[in-house]
Amino acid sequence: MIALSYLDQSPAIEGIAHEHVIRDAVSFARTCEAMGFKRYWLAEHHNGSANIGTAPEILAAAIAAVTERLRVGTAGVLLSHYAPLKVAEQFRILESLAPGRIDLGLGRSPGGSDAAAVALGRQGQATFDADVEALLRFLHDDGTEQRDLRAYPVVSRVPEPWLLSSSPRGAALAARLGLPYCFNASHDLNHGLLDEAVARYFSDFTPGPLGDRPHLSLNVFALAADSAEEARFLYGPRGHWRVRLDRKERGGMVSPDLAAGLAYSAAERERIERTLDYSFVGETGDVAQRLTTLARRFDAAELVLTTWVHDRAARHRSCALIGAAMGVSA
Repeated sequence: MIALSYLDQSPAIEGIAHEHVIRDAVSFARTCEAMGFKRYWLAEHHNGSANIGTAPEILAAAIAAVTERLRVGTAGVLLSHYAPLKVAEQFRILESLAPGRIDLGLGRSPGGSDAAAVALGRQGQATFDADVEALLRFLHDDGTEQRDLRAYPVVSRVPEPWLLSSSPRGAALAARLGLPYCFNASHDLNHGLLDEAVARYFSDFTPGPLGDRPHLSLNVFALAADSAEEARFLYGPRGHWRVRLDRKERGGMVSPDLAAGLAYSAAERERIERTLDYSFVGETGDVAQRLTTLARRFDAAELVLTTWVHDRAARHRSCALIGAAMGVSA
């Protein structure tokens, strides 16, 4: 059976205070656990009014404290901003609090503007591969070797490291290091990079102490409802967000009623239609079938869903419908 997980990108919602959006991640994670989802991941973004989750490791701690079986983690920590030692220390603490349930997803992206990268004090994308390897050494240090520098606390087991990317470059690094790999397909399924990345991951995977076989997951945008028309209506705010992004505008999602009443140019309407080419939006049975086909095509063990809707109850219902249709249960 294909496992389902959820990636919370903390999208801002017009009319809803930011702190409510952050707290909702904690309550929705409990909902996902009750529905039988395997993991709940938190994204990291900076200096953007559309995505307001800036500290996924803190949210992961809060979620781990109120769940029992759910794996909790990041998708991902943006390592270009941080020292590998500090990240290893943070996640050893998390592992101490929720043994056997912590995932450390790592991403190369700056996750925001150039100004944000400068303000965060560390621009290390050029050294990302070396930083990942340094982090893994700190993470997996069992205290038996004599070292002048190590990450504490000592833990009996370590968080599960993941590589996340939307390019073959990240897939190649995951394969070389023997790590589980998640491809971010929620931005585009048709540009050819998914095929190349997955092929490279499986062909180049090197078994080692971090994993003896490849483990692939795909992050996808999914929104299901009782009818295709309802799903498309609920998708309106996401389409509007895409147009605003092209206009260099920022802000939270508007209501689906407002989105449906807005005037778009022909080019903007075409832009929204193109986003649906790489999104799984529609009636539940259709969405579940398309998701299953995608996972089987690429031999993905897991699908990590992302759902942006103005109404949080609609997000709950969408995940519940998809989970039931795909046979996921607690």
